[in-house]
Amino acid sequence: MKLRKFIPFFAVALAATTSQALAENTLRWTSQGDALTLDPHSQNEGPTLATNGMMYESLVTRDSALTLQPELAVSWEPMDGNIWRFNLRQGVKFQGGEDFTAEDVAFSIERAKHEKSDFKEQIKSIVEVKIVDDHTIDFITDAINPILPNQLTSFYIMDKGWSEANNIVTPQDFAGEEETFAVRNTNGTGPFKLVSRAPDELTVLEKNPDWWGAGQFPGNIDRIEYRPIGNAATRVAALLSNEVDFILDPPLQDLKRIDAADGLKTQTTPQIRTIFFGMDQGIEELRTSNVKGANPFADVRVREAMNLAIDRKAIQRVVMEGLSFPAGMITSPGVLGSTPEQDAEIPLDVAKAQALMADAGYADGFSVQLDCPNNRYINDEKICQAAVSMLAKIGIDIKLDAIPKAQHFPKIQKRTSDFYMLGWGVPTLDSHYVFSYLLDAEGSWNAVGYNNELVNSITKGIASETDLEKRTAMIDEAWSQVRKDMPYIPIHHQVIAWGMADNVDTPMSADDALRPRFITMK
Repeated sequence: MKLRKFIPFFAVALAATTSQALAENTLRWTSQGDALTLDPHSQNEGPTLATNGMMYESLVTRDSALTLQPELAVSWEPMDGNIWRFNLRQGVKFQGGEDFTAEDVAFSIERAKHEKSDFKEQIKSIVEVKIVDDHTIDFITDAINPILPNQLTSFYIMDKGWSEANNIVTPQDFAGEEETFAVRNTNGTGPFKLVSRAPDELTVLEKNPDWWGAGQFPGNIDRIEYRPIGNAATRVAALLSNEVDFILDPPLQDLKRIDAADGLKTQTTPQIRTIFFGMDQGIEELRTSNVKGANPFADVRVREAMNLAIDRKAIQRVVMEGLSFPAGMITSPGVLGSTPEQDAEIPLDVAKAQALMADAGYADGFSVQLDCPNNRYINDEKICQAAVSMLAKIGIDIKLDAIPKAQHFPKIQKRTSDFYMLGWGVPTLDSHYVFSYLLDAEGSWNAVGYNNELVNSITKGIASETDLEKRTAMIDEAWSQVRKDMPYIPIHHQVIAWGMADNVDTPMSADDALRPRFITMK
C-alpha cells in the first residue's frame, strides 16, 4: 500500500518521456543530489564530474577499473627536462560541429587555471603550453612532474570558439552564485549531448551520433534521463515500481529489500573517498562559538580530544549498516601514501578526551555549529547527528545545520564555516592530490587554516620527485606530521552501493562514477 502512494507522482513526472523509453534504450536513473553545474572547470565534485564526463572529455581518462586510458590524447610521453608531450586524437569534433585541435586544449588549460576554477591545483605545475601542431601539444611544467597524466583525468576540454562566442572564457564563480551560459549549456566531444537541463528536476541526454568512440565500447544506451530524488524512501520506491532503472545511492538499510525484489539487484564496493570533519583552527575567534577572544580549535589538545570522542565503530555498525571502514587518515587504501600504520583507527577514549579538554581550559566545554550536507554522502546527516551526541560527552554543545550540498560547499569555499563535514575522493590515486587541496597552506579547500612548514615543503617536493621509493618516504613523513597535528577528524572510508534492474549491466567503479559507455541494457 505504501508503494502505491509514490507511483502516481512518478507516473506524472515521467509521462513526457514514456514514448522515448519504449522506443530506445533509455537509462532512467536517480541519486540524492544533482550535479552542481555543467561548467566543466567550476566545481571539482564527484557527481558533477561524472555528469559532465558524459558530455565532455579529458586528454586522459580512467576506465571502470580506474586504469589510465587514452581519451582525447592517444599517447603521451615525458620529453627532455620538464616537458610532457601529448599527441591528440585526430578527426574529433565537438557536438556543435567544430574541429577539436590543440588550440582548444591550450585554451582549456588557461581557463582552468583561473582563480574561480576548482581545478587550478591539479594543473598549477603547467607554466607554459606550446602548440607544436594541430594535434600535438607540449606542457612545460615548473619542475619535472611525474604524475601529470594522473592529474588530467577529470580535466575536461572545451571548444575555444564556442566559449568565446558565449562569453564563458572564465569559469563560473560557483561560490559567488554566478550564472553563465556554461552552467546550463554544453558543447563537448563526449558520447552524449545535452537535450535539456532543469537543475534538481530533470536532465536529459541523448547519444552523440558523431562521437569518435562509437562502436569501440560495449555501451548501448541511446538516451539518459536523470532525476535527483532527495528522499531516500522515494528513491527506493521509484526503483521498486520500475519508474527508474538505476539508483546510484540506495539507502544501505534497503539493500536486502532491493535484492529480494523480482527483477532487481545491488552491487557494493569500497570507494576511493574518505568522510571527515574539518575544524577552522586558523581564525582568531570562531563565528558560532560562545568562546570569545580565543579559538578552541587552535589548541591541538581540543582537536585530539574530539578525535578520541568519536566512536567510529559505532558509526560503522549503526549508521552505516557495517558498510564503511573506520579511518585514521584522509585517503583510502589504494592511494599512494595510504598505509595500515597511517590509517590505523584513532581509538575511542572519552576519559582521555575529557582530560585533554580540561587541560586545554575547556573543562566545561563550549558551543559551536556543525555544517553538514544532507544530500551528498551516504547517510551524511545521520553521521553528523551521531557526532553531535558523541562530542556532547566531552562538553561540546553542537548546533547542527544540515543543508543541501549546493548551499553547503560555498560555506567551505568562502571560509565561513567553523566546523564542517566534507568527503574527499582521490582521482589521481596519489596523496599529492590530498595535500595540495586540503593540507597545503595555499590549498583551495584548506578551510581549516592548517599551515605546517614540513607538510608545505613536502607537498611541493613530491610534485617533482621521480624516485618512487624516495617519494613514498616523503609522503609517509608528511602523513605522520598530519596525524600528529590532527587538523581534521577522519571518520571512515565509504563503501558505495548501486541498485538497478536486472536488465542493466554496468561495471562498478570505486570512484562512484557512472560511465554510460560501458553500460548495456538487455
